[in-house]
Amino acid sequence: MTRTDLRTYTPEFRAEAVKVVLEQGLSLEAAAQRLSVPKGTLANWVKAARRGSTTLASPPGSRSAAELEDEIRQNAEN
Repeated sequence: MTRTDLRTYTPEFRAEAVKVVLEQGLSLEAAAQRLSVPKGTLANWVKAARRGSTTLASPPGSRSAAELEDEIRQNAEN
């Protein structure tokens, strides 16, 4: 995926996507496919919600190297 292929999602969309997984019980795979979102991206949003993050949009530089590596690994698996 190139830089120009990256999509941005509104905080409202992210919150609704997390609800689909956490409240409706859809698997990450099923929810990601249904919403046309990469599974790794959705997994990161769900992880942030479980940690109690008040915002699903992380400001640049706010994530640790380990979190970024985890996201890259998850995206590579998709």
